[in-house]
Amino acid sequence: MLTLGALGFTSPFLLLTLLALPVLWVILRAVPPAPVRRRFPGVALLLGLSDEESQTDRTPWWLLLLRMVAAALVIIGFAGPVLNPSATEPGDGPLLIAMDGTWADARDWSQRVDRVEVALTEAARQGRPTSVVVLTDLPAGQTVFQAADVWLARLPSLQPAPWQPDAEAVSAWLDGMPSDFDTLWISGGIDWPGKADLLDALENQGAVRVFESRRQVYGLHPPVFEDNVIRVRVSRAVPGAGAEVTLVARGLDPAGIERVLAQVPQSFAPPDTEITVDLTLPAELRNRVTQFELEGIRSAGAVTLTDDALRRREVALLAGRGDGESFELLSSLHYLRQALVPTADVIEADLSDTLLANPDVIILADVARISPQEQDDVLAWLENGGLLVRFAGPRLAASDVSRREEDPLMPVRLREGGRSVGGAMSWGTPKTLRPFAEGTPFYGLPVPDEVTVTAQVLAQPDPTLAERTIAMLADGTPLVTAKPVGQGQVILFHVTANTDWASLPLSGLFVQMLERLAISTRPTAPTAMDLEGTTWVAETVLDGFGATQDAGNLGGIDGPDLAEAKLSAAIPPGLYLDGDRALARNVMAADTQLVAMEWPERIAVEGLQAAKETPLKGGFLTLALLLLMADLIASMWLSGKLPRFGARAAASIALLALTSFIATPPEAHAQDGSDDDITRALAATSDVVLAYVRTGDAQLDDVTEAGLHGLSDVLYARTSIEPSDPIAVDLEMDELSFFPLLYWAITPSQPLPSTVAYAKLNRYLRTGGMIVFDTRDGNLSGFGAGQTQEGRRLQEIAAGLDIPPLEPVPQDHVLTRAFYLLQDFPGRFTSRNVWVEAAPPEAELVDGMPFRNLNDGVTPVVIGGNDWAAAWAVDQMRRPLFPVGSGRAGQRQREIAYRFGVNLVMHVLTGNYKSDQVHVPALLDRLGN
Repeated sequence: MLTLGALGFTSPFLLLTLLALPVLWVILRAVPPAPVRRRFPGVALLLGLSDEESQTDRTPWWLLLLRMVAAALVIIGFAGPVLNPSATEPGDGPLLIAMDGTWADARDWSQRVDRVEVALTEAARQGRPTSVVVLTDLPAGQTVFQAADVWLARLPSLQPAPWQPDAEAVSAWLDGMPSDFDTLWISGGIDWPGKADLLDALENQGAVRVFESRRQVYGLHPPVFEDNVIRVRVSRAVPGAGAEVTLVARGLDPAGIERVLAQVPQSFAPPDTEITVDLTLPAELRNRVTQFELEGIRSAGAVTLTDDALRRREVALLAGRGDGESFELLSSLHYLRQALVPTADVIEADLSDTLLANPDVIILADVARISPQEQDDVLAWLENGGLLVRFAGPRLAASDVSRREEDPLMPVRLREGGRSVGGAMSWGTPKTLRPFAEGTPFYGLPVPDEVTVTAQVLAQPDPTLAERTIAMLADGTPLVTAKPVGQGQVILFHVTANTDWASLPLSGLFVQMLERLAISTRPTAPTAMDLEGTTWVAETVLDGFGATQDAGNLGGIDGPDLAEAKLSAAIPPGLYLDGDRALARNVMAADTQLVAMEWPERIAVEGLQAAKETPLKGGFLTLALLLLMADLIASMWLSGKLPRFGARAAASIALLALTSFIATPPEAHAQDGSDDDITRALAATSDVVLAYVRTGDAQLDDVTEAGLHGLSDVLYARTSIEPSDPIAVDLEMDELSFFPLLYWAITPSQPLPSTVAYAKLNRYLRTGGMIVFDTRDGNLSGFGAGQTQEGRRLQEIAAGLDIPPLEPVPQDHVLTRAFYLLQDFPGRFTSRNVWVEAAPPEAELVDGMPFRNLNDGVTPVVIGGNDWAAAWAVDQMRRPLFPVGSGRAGQRQREIAYRFGVNLVMHVLTGNYKSDQVHVPALLDRLGN
């Protein structure tokens, strides 16, 4: 490429043609040839006559200049002029474009993609094979260098990951790379294990250029609750100038709507790389916080999810009358207080007052009997999800509670008296604990040898005793039993809560058992030993931009792996559940340090800023065409074929033409995804707009858009509907209520919508919107057969939607006569399995009226697999993009597909208009004919 300042030429050799312009000037100047002058006496007879038609003997200089400028513009246009051309990358061999692709890249991901696009454009111009690799999502197998145009089409699908590259995986990938290639490295700005080694390996293959953002990298550590204050540490990678950040606490209000619960601004001093933000929130508000984030920073590192370490449970402690409070170490509640006060909000009051506070857990230490009214109140509390934990003791052993019949507030029946082992008046030695069985809450916890039991209350043998026993002594005697009550649970420790009958309260195992029962929480990050034997299931996960998403079909994860394994696609950052317990894995752990990458002096680090190239070829050729048109008009005017205008009129015409050219921009590009919300809303509501769901598959989305363009053209030509251009919809970000119809093409790999997206979709369906689901598998299987990947994916997506009962389109459905009379609904395929909302029986009402009447007869969903968009799709010349059938039959099939699309739009816009009984006889008569 030849570069002249801000102007470049992709084919500069064509500029040599400009040297021929002087020759062209001479040729044009010589045509027509100058007349030969001869004196002829008879000319005197012609004096005084005038000739209305005259012809100049030479081309005027200004017309020659006009033609020369037009020719020069044509030459310059075909030379490929480009404004702000990208710098020519050195080298001519294969080019590797490597992107860190971590959460640190997310803060300015669009600029990174733009920089890659500029590099690929230059590589395509040079004919260099390229490969684009995101180091957090390495390709399977050997990396293949392909044409740059192929990678340009794939750029929109690249996304940052909320974890760092795996050094071992990167090393193994590099070993399989071909040799001798140059590298452009788009770095995230932070160091990670193996990054320096990767740089050395890449330099051994060829030249390496590094591009890095100048913006600061921020990280948010998990919150810590201590001294009734929430402390959140904020880190930055580079100790630069002072900066201000705002910590935002988000959570759910009582109605379940996410809101900002607190905002705290904090400033970095110039030398600081870490600050601590303190928040003081009431217990009720603190327990509602779901995440903290740094305002205005789109990055998973700037978000930290909360778990049980912050959401402290309310635990009520009650002991039997006469408890030895004067001797603290003998108190039934002493060891419970020591275990729970650091990790829970403890309440100590009588039982009636405790129930009014609605605690999460009630612990009864050696309490034998309670009043009938209190028992009913406790049962009602258990039915709503409460957890009742009871400890045995002398009073319980001496009472007749749960002897003959099982007490509602006891998990098992008890024997009279108790069992004493290892004492002066007993046989045997103190009993140890048996390792916890698989399937119990305590499975995986190590059992210390020093934990012994000297006395206990015994359970009566019962058919349900085995399944209700969750901990046993070494001789098989139940130590802890449990049973469900409604949504709650009753648990009994068959020993005391102090050291009278067992040494369990003195051990760390006691605290771990309370944690496994979701009575207490762990204030710090658990270790692999703490989570041994547990399995955790992800509820929500974070993407690279810090947005929460539904975990989808992510499998269960063993506790030790969740505690210590590195974040990856198998264990993404998010919130994980094990029963009632919640554990958050965040990008930034408590001990994570942000370290800026220090590049060797031999590596020149460049910024991401790169002006995007603006092709000027169209503008130059357009201007040349205008000048040639002006030349044609001027030539006709000079030859007398046009009426002669005055100089003022000619100047006005020239000024008008020039003004119209300048006022018309040569090319307008829409910025995908960056339109202002208000502008988008106005565009969607000012006209009828057909929308489609963006699937993430760029090729499929292009086909869908082309299909809706084709359908819009047919609607414009055949009906009174005049649709605007179709709009792509992002279910996570965009408002859906503007669009009467959403076309959703199903792919096997598209992610499930988030909880927020499902809420918007269900609201859209309930308020009269229509979604057309197209599995595009009509040539293989119909909807409901479950034999194709698309069909199975649709079933997974539909599980979260409020879809009414469905039925195949009946012969009398409004869709069959909304505009055209139809019996089939083909697209590119001709499967008859098209499903709509089933007409409910008269007795089945929704909000007091049939669903059809509620939505004016509009079915909320249409499901099929005929690939209608492909049948409708047209190119820019309005020619069909895909073949449908063959010969006349194919043309007829495409026509019926268009008619079905017209009926769809007319149905959603007019509702039950065509179901009016007045029209039924005429319609039946026409169908019969």
